[in-house]
Amino acid sequence: MTNYSLRARMMILILAPTLMIGLLLSTFFVVHRYNDLQRQLEDAGASIIEPLAVSSEYGMSFHSRESIRQLVSVLHRRHSDIVRAISIFDENNKLFVTSNFQLSPSVLQLPDGQKPPKSLNVTRKGDIIILRTPIISESYSPDESEITDAKPAGNTLGYVAMELDLKSVRLQQYREIFISTMMMLFCVGIAMLFAYRLMRDVTSPIRNMVNTVDRIRRGQLDSRVEGFMLGELDMLKNGINSMAMSLTAYHEEMQHNVDQATFDLRETLEQMEIQNVELDLAKKRAQEAARIKSEFLANMSHELRTPLNGVIGFTRLTLKTDLNQTQRDHLHTIERSANNLLAIINDVLDFSKLEAGKLTLESIPFPLRSTLDEVVILLAHSAHDKGLELTLNIKNDVPDNVIGDPLRLQQVITNLVGNAIKFTESGNIDLLVEKRSQGNNKVQIEMQIRDTGIGIPEREQSRLFQAFRQADASISRRHGGTGLGLVITQKLVNEMGGDISFHSQPNRGSTFWFHIDLDLNPHAVLDGYSTENLAGKRIAYIEQNAAAAQSTLNLLAETPLTVIYSPSFTTLPDEHYDILLIGVPVTFTDALSMENPKLVRATSMTDCLILALPCHAQVSAESLKKQGVFACLLKPITSTRLLPMLADRAFCKSPELSEGVGSGKFPMTVMAVDDNPANLKLIGALLEDHVQNVVLCESGLQAIDRAKQMQPDIILMDIQMPDMDGIRACELIRQLPHHQQTPVIAVTAHAMAGQKEKLLSAGMNDYLAKPIEEQKLHNLLARYQPGSIVAAPAAPSDAVASIDHKNQTLDWTLALQQAANKPDLARDMLQMLLAFLPEVRNTVEEQLVGEAPPGLVDIIHKLHGSCSYSGVPRLKNLCMTLEHEMRNGVPPQELEPELLELLDEMDNVSREAQKMLG
Repeated sequence: MTNYSLRARMMILILAPTLMIGLLLSTFFVVHRYNDLQRQLEDAGASIIEPLAVSSEYGMSFHSRESIRQLVSVLHRRHSDIVRAISIFDENNKLFVTSNFQLSPSVLQLPDGQKPPKSLNVTRKGDIIILRTPIISESYSPDESEITDAKPAGNTLGYVAMELDLKSVRLQQYREIFISTMMMLFCVGIAMLFAYRLMRDVTSPIRNMVNTVDRIRRGQLDSRVEGFMLGELDMLKNGINSMAMSLTAYHEEMQHNVDQATFDLRETLEQMEIQNVELDLAKKRAQEAARIKSEFLANMSHELRTPLNGVIGFTRLTLKTDLNQTQRDHLHTIERSANNLLAIINDVLDFSKLEAGKLTLESIPFPLRSTLDEVVILLAHSAHDKGLELTLNIKNDVPDNVIGDPLRLQQVITNLVGNAIKFTESGNIDLLVEKRSQGNNKVQIEMQIRDTGIGIPEREQSRLFQAFRQADASISRRHGGTGLGLVITQKLVNEMGGDISFHSQPNRGSTFWFHIDLDLNPHAVLDGYSTENLAGKRIAYIEQNAAAAQSTLNLLAETPLTVIYSPSFTTLPDEHYDILLIGVPVTFTDALSMENPKLVRATSMTDCLILALPCHAQVSAESLKKQGVFACLLKPITSTRLLPMLADRAFCKSPELSEGVGSGKFPMTVMAVDDNPANLKLIGALLEDHVQNVVLCESGLQAIDRAKQMQPDIILMDIQMPDMDGIRACELIRQLPHHQQTPVIAVTAHAMAGQKEKLLSAGMNDYLAKPIEEQKLHNLLARYQPGSIVAAPAAPSDAVASIDHKNQTLDWTLALQQAANKPDLARDMLQMLLAFLPEVRNTVEEQLVGEAPPGLVDIIHKLHGSCSYSGVPRLKNLCMTLEHEMRNGVPPQELEPELLELLDEMDNVSREAQKMLG
């Protein structure tokens, strides 16, 4: 809305009524005068034509044209200012006489067929008016008394038509309009004169007061309104001047207060500046303390974990020797204590990495079910020792081939399930895995861990995910722990794109649930086993624990077996079954033998008896198999161990299958490709222990030639190779018709997240990290073997923990571990490394003298691969650093200190190796 000034508003309010009244009056009088002039013209025409019609009656009766013509001419001449033509038509509508032959008589003539008017008729066409009136004979009927006054009975002899010109009155009409307009303008001018005088007396003082107020607003408090004013304006002037004086007084008082406040604030700022300096010094001291703490933590982690891993490793080596039972018990106690201490140290280190944001998650392909199976097998001993039933229930629609960080996922499950076991005295620990949602290349998995333990009080739940805090101090003293497990778990779940929560009530147990996002592996090969051979067979399943039974029944529902479930022997029909699967309760503590009446009955009901035993009953497994039990599984029953056993073609024919462990080498052909002779020799040695046929290739080109001639079951492909890298070789092999479905596994020493995704998109099915661990290699071969397979053995509960070897020049224990505990192979690998060092030295020295030799990064990569299997961690880390920097574009000239350090470390390795090799 437009804001008008007071001057404009007054002008509008004064002139608008005057102008509107003038316009209305002028319009009224002009229109009235205009119509009045036209009526006068019509009346003048009527006064001419009506006498003419009466006078023409005689001439029309005797058809005297001349007399009528003279009469018409006289009238036309007398009224020529308004009359244009006078015409008389007879009763047949024919022209009889006209006063103006120059005008067309058809204008005045009635249309054909139209009768003459009975009375005066007026027609208006533009600027002319046509008047028509009848000529009536005055001859009467014989009986005049019958003639009424309203309508004579005479005959119509014709009619008179006269054309009048309106132009004669137009000039007078325009004159009236002009006079009205001038009068209205004169009135408006008089109104404007009065308005101007009023505005001068009102708006000028107001403008003066507005300017004075504006000056006061800008701080000129000495401004005053001057001049003589009338009435209310004078009162407003006095009010403004009084307000200005008051503001002046207030301003002086406020300025005094501001000066005082400024003085006080200046003193406060000086004090705050002193405090800021003190805080800055305190902050620097805190940062220095945090840095020292981090350095101390890093140093102590190495100093603590190295001897602990040594204790654990040599304890396990000692356990493999001949010992009496007392010595074995003592060593087991040492091992458990060292593992507990190592777990506490690892928790502290993981928490420190998470707090610093330096913990990086891997993104590698892994089988979800096997990964979870390894966790529950490791934790089953603790649960079964307390008489707790541990179950794993993975819904059938959950995908198995995913991409993520399996070790960190296992760590999350271990923490949650371990806590559940710790705080539960009786009942169940149930792990439920469900699919929440699935897209084209991602899946969201939800996992729930339910227990029947002591629960968590409501007042303690809010601080459950706080570091170094547990639900209760007494619980902490009773059960131990660092209080970091749930904090680490929460941060790991968040890093995996999920969230974690829980519900708990005291003495009613707890339920922890979390969801994570995983990528799907589109290149994974499906499990090779088939359950078609089970079609038509019947399996009886006995399990008194409802949760464990439901988990197993979900597995069996995916097979063609006919399942008969019973919670006990007493309710199982006494029939013969192809398979009988019995879950032994974890609370069963008696020794198991075939003398047990239930087992005797079970053997009579089936030819294939499978027992699912708790950990403490595994000591009886071998004797039970010798007495007729087909196989003994470790509880909880999972698809990773049960389904491959049932799917075996030799099922129920060989009682040698137990706990998912095969009796010999895998019947498969494996091709290994690596340009490093040491790596290739080690991979060949490892494969010979696990598969029947091994094909070794020294380059990508040789692998392609071999692939054209044969069809291996699986290909282990090195990535970094000269001439043709592993990615290109994989692409060319995939183009061969008979190798489109052959599993190709990437083998490389280090792979960041982006490189792993690149490997998968290039057609790789999986990823195997160097140095190759024999257990991981065995699991991978079991997962990708064709046809019927026996599942890979579950990871032992006493898995060897990784040792921090980063600062050691030569670690013979690590060398043995990397050589599958084969001393001769470890010595061969070390000798091959020593033979390769002179070539590396020559190339590095050429770079140091400025010759820029070609292939420096390739030979560093080759040395890196050789170090991965020779127990030289410090040299391996130097090679990895140099290769990473050079591949990221750092010029070799800027890496001269690292290259000199590499030469020194090569001398150290040569010296230590000579001592070891003698």
